[in-house]
Parts: sequence; structure tokens; C-alpha cells
Amino acid sequence: MTERLNAFAVTLAQLNPTVGDIEGNAAKVRAARARAIADGADLVLFPELFIAGYPPEDLVQKPAFQAACRAAIEALARETADGGPALLVGTPWVEDGKLYNACALLEGGRIAALRFKCNLPNYGVFDEKRLFARGPASGPLTVRGVRIGVPICEDIWLEESEDYENVVETLAETGAEIILVPNGSPYARDKNDVRLSVAVARVTESGLPLVYLNQVCGQDELVFDGASFALNGDLSLAAQLPAFEESITTLRFTRTGGDWRCAGPIVEQPEGDKADYAACVLGLRDYVGKNGFPGVLLGISGGIDSALCAAIAVDALGADQVHGVMLPYRYTAAHSIADAGELAGHLGIRYEVLPIAEAVSGFETILSGLFKNLPPDITEENLQARSRGTLLMAISNKIGLMVMTTGNKSEMSVGYATLYGDMNGGFNPIKDIYKTQVFRLAALRNSWKPDDALGPAGEVIPPDIITRPPTAELRENQTDQDSLPPYDVLDAILERLVEREEPLDQIIEAGFDRETVTRIDHLLNVAEYKRRQAAPGVKVTRKNFGRDRRYPITNRFRDRGEKLPAPDETLVSRGSKASIDAFEG
Repeated sequence: MTERLNAFAVTLAQLNPTVGDIEGNAAKVRAARARAIADGADLVLFPELFIAGYPPEDLVQKPAFQAACRAAIEALARETADGGPALLVGTPWVEDGKLYNACALLEGGRIAALRFKCNLPNYGVFDEKRLFARGPASGPLTVRGVRIGVPICEDIWLEESEDYENVVETLAETGAEIILVPNGSPYARDKNDVRLSVAVARVTESGLPLVYLNQVCGQDELVFDGASFALNGDLSLAAQLPAFEESITTLRFTRTGGDWRCAGPIVEQPEGDKADYAACVLGLRDYVGKNGFPGVLLGISGGIDSALCAAIAVDALGADQVHGVMLPYRYTAAHSIADAGELAGHLGIRYEVLPIAEAVSGFETILSGLFKNLPPDITEENLQARSRGTLLMAISNKIGLMVMTTGNKSEMSVGYATLYGDMNGGFNPIKDIYKTQVFRLAALRNSWKPDDALGPAGEVIPPDIITRPPTAELRENQTDQDSLPPYDVLDAILERLVEREEPLDQIIEAGFDRETVTRIDHLLNVAEYKRRQAAPGVKVTRKNFGRDRRYPITNRFRDRGEKLPAPDETLVSRGSKASIDAFEG
């Protein structure tokens, strides 16, 4: 056996692609390959569908897009004729009239081999069965004499069943020596632990070292955190790349006694609230940057939601790209105005105060005839929010900054937001953050910030904003808790309703008040039409509004909180299941 076959170097390109920017993504491939050449690598691995950007959604069905991706792959293939490292690049690929989620091996000036994704996810944020054909479970590729297994993302996630094949088991049985997994795995809290457990299961089954490469980027609501890693065949952690930032890292495998092992850098990962905050920063940064906005504009109320969003915006974009506007009315407390100004000063952002009394009065005058003899109600409160929304949109039109909306997940859940008012905006970094976590993140930011954050260190959010009872300040002495249960109770109920989909009777049995649970469930249901019109926002929980939770607006079903009888299997005719299967087939 030659010395060459006992050493193998793989460069992991944990990079930030842009969906649809085929030329830009190809340029990243070339830059990573140049680094790999300098490192003496044999192979460069890129994330899933890298040349297209992931997820491309229905864009991938466009024939012109498919052709452009193929042309880029062919151009990259020709460049490998220089004898440098081979490339494993994710790309859409049309074969025999079918569209596949593929990984192309580019080596020696040609497309040396293709592997197609076998197991297509069709749950949560994924919709791949509608877009791609299912590929066969194929054997390993040979690169520089080493047999490489290339399962693509979902191909390692589930064990063999009626719908899924154990691709890694097939690869091991057909002679694979190292498993390289290109991924497009979105961030959610504690997702790293889940990924690691999946990888451990596949290594345990196969006895082979496994490299898990993930992209790092914001793509609309989704954030991909990178956090790529490698496991040796004995389950030891061989390498851990950073989260929420790009990294080009070369891993050097050596073979002793027939087994491949590698050792690489191990970077500490942010967890919990720190990871969620970093996800919000990356999601906003890429949404603004990739869509070509010169910066963001937001209303700063002196409350905690807008304060946290302002801090996230400065950390993501820099103070020079953030413009805050205070829009006070007669119910805006003096300390709110003072706190908003102090916040803006700490963050170093451009800041103005534009009183809205004349705007609200103008609307009231116009409507006075129509509203004659009708008592004031929430309509007048909403006029304040809608005046603010109109003014922010006018400023946005004039100077080109994107309006950033600042409602949290608790408010989005129960509809405590005003359409065409405080819901106006192009993106919301805390849309998937419950109010109790908003408080935690604000306090956290005063003592810590992500390594790549562009904002100042230290206390940026005035403590009074964090400790003061939250209020919309739409009427005299108003607080949120006038009409909602305490946020710790509200958020606990919402987490059970939204993330876990628990029946009401189960939530009540857990100790929550029946009337409160029933009311919150009602508010959650009737606010669906508002959420459909809300700006996109960063996903950090297991189930966000929009990508994960897609309920009909017109919907008469209501859980009455009653325990229903268990299914009566005696009513199901023998053979009915087979008949149904035959009909469906």
C-alpha cells in the first residue's frame, strides 16, 4: 500500500451561499479550492445544493435555472484538469427528465460521478418530495484511491423503513471507508445535540468516520448555523467548526491498521439563548444584505421589544446602517422617551423624535362624521399604531431603508399587534422569540455579544427598559397584563399549543387554569389572518409561524378542552386498511 493511500486531506467549505446567485456561489467554490490547493488537500466538500443555494424552493423547477446550475458545474469541472483537489459540489441535476438533489464529483477536468439524494424530507420546513425525484441508494465514490460515501443530508437522518433507506448501511456494505455528508440543516435551539446523536447512530452502525458539513447563512426565515463536525469511527469528536460564521478547514485523515482517523480544531459552540441571539443577528444580516437594502429603519418606543431589535440590528449591520425613530403621542410616558434616547445613544445610531399628535388628530377629524355618536374604543388606539406605521413607511420610501418590525412571538400568537400599524415592515428578527425570552436576551446582550457582532460591548439596553412592566402605551396607564395573563404563564401555554400541539384537556391537567387556556387558544385561532400578513422573521424554535405551522384562516374546528373517548377499533371492518391501501395505490 502506497503512502499516498494512507493519508487523505479533505477541505470543509462551511460557506454562506445565496439562493439564485449561481455565479457568486461558483466564485466561492473557486476561492475555497484555492485555499485547499495551498493546504495540499485531495478533496473539497461543499454543502447541499451549494451551487443553487439552499433551499431554492420552486426556483429549482425553472428550466433556465437548472441549465444555469449545470453550466456552472461543467465550468468548475473543466478547471479541475489542473491536477488540484477534486470537488464535491451540491447541485440540482436533471437526468432522464427527472430533477434530482445531487452531489457532483468534479475531478480531472470532468464530472467524474454523481450521487442523488435518496431520502427526501417532507416535514416541517422541508418540501422536497414535491420538487425532486428520489435517487437510488448508491455505492461509494473513489477519490485518489479512497472510497468515499456521500449520503446527502436526510440520507443519514432516519433508519430504514417503508419510506426510507439506510443509505449509510448500504455504503458501508459496498466498501465505503469515510462518510462525507453535505447538509442544509436549519438552525433551531438544541439542534446540534440532535445532529450529533444522528451522526453517532450512523457511525455506530457503520464503524466509519463521518464528516457532517453544514452551510451557514440566513435564507428568508431560515438560519443555517454551520457548526460542522467530524466523528472518528470510535465516536470520538475529531473536529468541530464554529457556528454562525464561515470556515474553510482542512481535515487530514491517516490510516492505521485499516481504519481512518483525523484530528482537527474543536471550537466551542454557543448554546441556548446565546445561540438564539446569534441566529437572529445572522438572519437579519443576510436578509438585509442579500436583498440589497442599505440598512434598516425601526420605531423605538422605549419598550423592550424595539430595544432588543435595535441591538440586534446594530450587531448585524453596524450603527451606521440603523435608523431609529421615536413616535410619541399623548400616552407616551416621559421615561419612555428618555429611555429610547438613551438606548439610541448607547448604540450610536441615527435617531429622531417625530410626535404623531397631528397625524392622529387628522385621521380623527376625517372620520368624525362617520364615527359620530359611536363611543371611542380600540379603533382610536389602533389609529395611533397605524399613524406610526404610515410615517415609518413614508420615511422608508424616501430614504430606502427597510422598515424592521419588532413584534415578539407571544404577540404574534394572540394577535396583539395592529395590521398596517406596528406590523408594518419587511423583516422581524424576533418574530419567533417569546416575550419571556425577549427579557432574557435583552439582559444577556448587556453582558455579552457574539464574536462577529458589530455593536458596542457592555450595557446597551437601559436597565429600566428591562425591568419596567411592558405596555403598548395606547391609553392611560395601560400595561400588557391588563388583558393578558402574566407572560410566564402565557408563554408556557403557547409553547404547549404551538410547538407541542397539545390538546387543551392535557394542558389543563398540567395545572393551567381552564378559562385562561381556552381563551388563549381562542386568540391563537382567530389571529391566523393577521399572521398571514406579517413580515417574515427568523426561525429559532421547533415550530415557527409560516414555515412550520400552516393553519387555514377559514377554520371552524375548536378544541373544547374535553377528553374524547379512545378510538373504538371494533368499528373498523377487517380488511379495511388493505382496501384503503389498494385504492390509494
